[in-house]
Amino acid sequence: MFTGIVEELGEVTAVENLGDASRFRLRGPIVTEDAKHGDSIAVNGVCLTVVETGDGEFTADVMAETLKRSSLGALETGSRVNLERPTAVGARLGGHIVQGHVDGTGTVVERTPSENWEIVKISLPAPLARYVVEKGSITVDGVSLTVVDAGIDHFTISLIPTTLALTTLGIKQPGDTVNLEVDVIAKYVERLLGTQAEESAK
Repeated sequence: MFTGIVEELGEVTAVENLGDASRFRLRGPIVTEDAKHGDSIAVNGVCLTVVETGDGEFTADVMAETLKRSSLGALETGSRVNLERPTAVGARLGGHIVQGHVDGTGTVVERTPSENWEIVKISLPAPLARYVVEKGSITVDGVSLTVVDAGIDHFTISLIPTTLALTTLGIKQPGDTVNLEVDVIAKYVERLLGTQAEESAK
């Protein structure tokens, strides 16, 4: 489990095509300082398993399904990525519960800068719209954020200077694709209420 508090802005140093998968080598001295084979690291919000580590880098294999369903398929050597290690038991939950399981992708529609923050509008796939509410939580490229406005086909977020400087959201431009993970609690509530409704109808 993750919290959506990005620890490090890393970089893709190599991409190897494995046919039905890809192997990424990523630089992240902070997240690799205690990482070992089999550990998990979230890359732009996608939970990946560490294959090897060394010299501040780690490798991870990404299956075709993940490449297709997330923005990881567009990564190339030199791409910047958000990195986060799983939260430790007993640690503070600074963001919200994040699984690292991408629900879909959105597209940056527009950016509106102001003196101390920036409003970013992101398109929202129709199947995910019901899980996104004003002042609720959403994960964008692995960053835990609060929804400012929730529309039928979009939502907006407000980015503070720290987020702009220390994550990929500071450099994403209109037209760029981002990974989205909605609040898992909303999905569980929907499933439970649906089950109750079905049982009541019997």
